[in-house]
Amino acid sequence: MTLDLLFDSANLFVLPFWLLMIGLPNWQVTRRIMASFLPFVVLAGLYVYLFTNSLGPESAQSFSNPQLSDLAQLFADERVTATGWVHFLVMDLFVGRWIYQEGQRTGIWTRHSLILCLFAGPMGLLSHIVTQWITQWLAARSAATEADTLDPSSSS
Repeated sequence: MTLDLLFDSANLFVLPFWLLMIGLPNWQVTRRIMASFLPFVVLAGLYVYLFTNSLGPESAQSFSNPQLSDLAQLFADERVTATGWVHFLVMDLFVGRWIYQEGQRTGIWTRHSLILCLFAGPMGLLSHIVTQWITQWLAARSAATEADTLDPSSSS
């Protein structure tokens, strides 16, 4: 397989998982598929393959003592860039899966965070954390308002 084919295949491989989490989050098939580690085993296997085929003495040196300029030169190599991209795909999908599962567990809305995570993983993670904080704050505020309504003397 060529490097371009592996790169394109990895990009296409993750899309159904994202589409299921974003488009059909409550479907039993989505829940079952996203409970599996198999997609991560496949992607991590590809990552290991690419990593071992892109690691040489120069790249090992760059990774052992990372300097920005050395890493920039290293990522100019298509093999290293493909390896790094698959790294992003694996980790973003893993974080997206966690966001999805947290949404299923807590009932917190996640669609916006998953979309952000698909395109920029850390932004999706931050979005989910902020959404969770806001949801918890609103729930606490609502509970306090309800308690005040039921027992007006408690607010004095």
